[in-house]
Amino acid sequence: MSATPEARLPLALTSGEPAGIGPDLCLALAAVARAEAFVCLADRALLEARAQQLKLTVRLVDYQRGAPIACAAGVLSVLHIPLAEPARAGELRVANARQVLQLLDRAVDGCRGAEFAGMVTAPVQKSIINEAGVPFTGHTEYLAARCGVDLPVMLLVAGTLRVALATIHLPLREVSAALHKTDLVRILCILNESLQRFWGITQPHLAVCGLNPHAGESGHLGDEEIRLIEPAIEAARARGLRVSGPYPADTLFVPRHLEGVDAVLAMFHDQGLPVLKHAGFGEAVNVTLGLPIIRTSVDHGTALDLAGSGRADAGSLRAAVRLAAQMSTQSL
Repeated sequence: MSATPEARLPLALTSGEPAGIGPDLCLALAAVARAEAFVCLADRALLEARAQQLKLTVRLVDYQRGAPIACAAGVLSVLHIPLAEPARAGELRVANARQVLQLLDRAVDGCRGAEFAGMVTAPVQKSIINEAGVPFTGHTEYLAARCGVDLPVMLLVAGTLRVALATIHLPLREVSAALHKTDLVRILCILNESLQRFWGITQPHLAVCGLNPHAGESGHLGDEEIRLIEPAIEAARARGLRVSGPYPADTLFVPRHLEGVDAVLAMFHDQGLPVLKHAGFGEAVNVTLGLPIIRTSVDHGTALDLAGSGRADAGSLRAAVRLAAQMSTQSL
């Protein structure tokens, strides 16, 4: 397989934090033949240096819009976006933080301008971006703001297990105040529509977690279920959605309770994601729903200690590329 048909738009693959494993993973994907066409957004010199460090033979080809994208083993199409300073594996540099955001901006522009079919992101280092003077809580929030979306939905996928989040990167003490009936209904609608559009599920079954232990124990362990979550479920049902719950999170994820469930809505980050990552860490995919573009990502961080070592596992990034390609095809 030497090239993709001209009519097929490639994916934009951002290389992430230059000191982390993102460049390693992009090169690992390029080292083998693949069905998915993607363009790597990165500093070309960084990729060349990291390939040499990893002892990978990968030929870098300058990306040209509209030209066929090579999918052969050992060839990588690169859209060069320069770093401010040379990067070394494992060594964070504040000066390079803004280039990481430039990768994201260029990918978004390309997706919205019908240049790319979707974007796939390697991990970034939130701390160094903040140290550079840019408030940044994560890819999801940044891309939502860039696209003018006020309510992005984070969905993690591991095989047939799909877990969406009602709140994302918040301290636990702020979760209850951040839950609103209207937002919960909107999230359920976004999740339902996305499962129909990108996964081809005609009438998805959505299961909703309670916030509190035992889903509030009829109000004895918290009343968010009674005040917010149950009314949101009823409102979603009134719109024709197939929604059940709220369920205690500690029992909902038992396999027999998940039978027939297409996606779970958890109330906060560490309620649903530990279960999903236990089920599929290294192969799971992070998907941002509610955007006008397709975006998938890895389920892990920058792993600075593994950068340049050759020991980083590209399984999650490979799965993210495949899912983005499937979503773009399904949505046509």
